[in-house]
Amino acid sequence: MVNIGQTYKLVVGLGACGLSMARFLKSRGHGVVATDIDGTKTSEAAALKKLGIPVMIGRHDQEMFDKASLIIPSPGIPLTMPFIRSARDKGVPVKGELDIFAQYNTTPVIAITATNGKTTTTELTTAMLEASGISCFTGGNIGTPLVEYLMQDSSRDVVVAELSSFQLDLAQTFRPHTAALLNIAEDHLDRYIDVDAYADAKWSIFKNMTAGDTAVVNARIKDFSARTKTIGADILAFSSTNPVTRGADIHKTGIDIKTQETSDTLAADTPAGLPGIHNRENVAAAALAALSCGGTVAGIRQAVNEFTVSDHRIAFVREINGIRFYNDSKATNVAAVLCALKSVESNVILILGGKEKGLDFAPLVPEVSARAKAVIGMGEAAGHIMETFDGICPVYTCRDMICAVNSAVSLADKGDVVLLSPACASFDLYDNYRERGKDFARIVNTLVPAQEVCHG
Repeated sequence: MVNIGQTYKLVVGLGACGLSMARFLKSRGHGVVATDIDGTKTSEAAALKKLGIPVMIGRHDQEMFDKASLIIPSPGIPLTMPFIRSARDKGVPVKGELDIFAQYNTTPVIAITATNGKTTTTELTTAMLEASGISCFTGGNIGTPLVEYLMQDSSRDVVVAELSSFQLDLAQTFRPHTAALLNIAEDHLDRYIDVDAYADAKWSIFKNMTAGDTAVVNARIKDFSARTKTIGADILAFSSTNPVTRGADIHKTGIDIKTQETSDTLAADTPAGLPGIHNRENVAAAALAALSCGGTVAGIRQAVNEFTVSDHRIAFVREINGIRFYNDSKATNVAAVLCALKSVESNVILILGGKEKGLDFAPLVPEVSARAKAVIGMGEAAGHIMETFDGICPVYTCRDMICAVNSAVSLADKGDVVLLSPACASFDLYDNYRERGKDFARIVNTLVPAQEVCHG
């Protein structure tokens, strides 16, 4: 065991969240120890050791967990981890990053969660506020840990936080000024016992909110009426199907905003490269969230007009000989792939696959049958993909991305679309969905005309 010799808080996991948390706690004068089962985290361990933080990598030590005054696991680490569970049984408290952030933060927070659309809506909300003259720090699941804000020299007017269900699982005291729940679909069933438990985690974003706070909720979510009755905040609903009393109605000619302070119509146009009704819902949710923290209609309109799609969400990569390539690596569940397929009008060669998460691919069958010229299954889930779509359309399996792209090119004709929209996590082959998307784009950008069309 690492020689510690002091009261310490134990940070578990040396990803971005764990590294930032260890640095933050150390900066506030706490004794800190960090651990990660991954023995390759040598550079991360060295960086923390330079700060005087003891680190263990390559293995865990139960005594290290049992003697901690507090355990702070990174969001990706399940609470069922034996070392954490055993320490909790002995009375060691466990706290998540959101509660530690809330303990020190004094800036109003807009928190955004969903199965799909979190990043787009977070980026839109930030853009709307900044176009309204309101400074923002944007972080959380979108990439920058929230405690990084607490270590900055200057403050901002608003913190805009994208939150995952994993982050919310341990949140007991975290209370945002505004919280938005965009949608809930089947996901992460490798971590949750069923979809209801996953939904509970998402809805928990509202549990500490009171009068004066604002809850922005998609009225199409299952159990909307029953669930919202338990929320103490002012509720602004948005819907693309049924009119709402307060919030936003989404229709073909625009988005009608109806709040106490604002009554206006936004143009029907969605941001460039973001087609589909789901993106109108994202715009509506972002607008309501921005208005709750001082955003203006003029700022909202400007942000929508200037917004560009992120690199890994139905992002156009390249067109070669009439074949268009789209990177939708962020689509890590079935619902996200459904949105992507509905956004593409051409024949699709669909690249699916990655790490299994216990999801059912069957809901994709109608859209694949209607739109897909072929499906390419990649990585750990390739066998499951073959079983699901065999007989629906031609199905091919590949060991890696270069094989998948080359296979797609060999199948594509002028006018077709090659769409990477995996419906799976990336961790069988990549560190994260960003690296997967970058690899797809890199391979596509190396293609030359002689490789692009292999048949007449």
